[in-house]
Amino acid sequence: MQPELCPPQQQVRTLQVSLERQPPGQRPGYASSIATTSLGPPVLKHWCVWVQPAAATPANRWDQRWLDQVSSALTTWRALVPLTLVDNLDQANVLIHRQRPARRQVAGVWRASNGRTQLQVVDVQRQGRRRLEPLVKVMVSPGLRAEALQATALHELGHAFGLWGHSSVPTDVLAISQGERPVLVPSQRDSLTLAWVMQQTTRFGSTLRKPIEPAESESLE
Repeated sequence: MQPELCPPQQQVRTLQVSLERQPPGQRPGYASSIATTSLGPPVLKHWCVWVQPAAATPANRWDQRWLDQVSSALTTWRALVPLTLVDNLDQANVLIHRQRPARRQVAGVWRASNGRTQLQVVDVQRQGRRRLEPLVKVMVSPGLRAEALQATALHELGHAFGLWGHSSVPTDVLAISQGERPVLVPSQRDSLTLAWVMQQTTRFGSTLRKPIEPAESESLE
């Protein structure tokens, strides 16, 4: 009998683990700009993803447009990342919300954004087994035109799946600043960078035997 891919959590505890810069080095794509943790990169071999459903059934046109573009972004990443869509929050390690992020003060200036991704590291028990997992909240604003909405979802999901940093090249999905046309397909540099991150040694997804200290989160845009 095959194990369940996305069993519900029975217990969860948030841990005090932060993202941190890597030491300088030659790495493919823009991997040198990708942050990691003291426990390795926060990646899993398989992701369980929950998408906020429409407020009503049938969905109104705006909710349906948001769902369609987020679905397109997930389908695009699915070519590079094994993932399963789930119906319940307690099954997921990536939670996608239809939400405009609150403005943040950056260098003394209040800044609005179309999307934001927040990471927590959790000690979670599923089917009687404790393991270390990333728990990622992705916020994608509904108030965008369709292409911009899809591009925002692609960018934020890139963070969620392990690309905790940005590229300086505007044709990359994880570009800190994209060009006039939204990027809707991961570039070769995106693929190389993600492949490198997923090949690194990590404790995420492994069985926990010793407790780690409790809780903080990181966010990226």
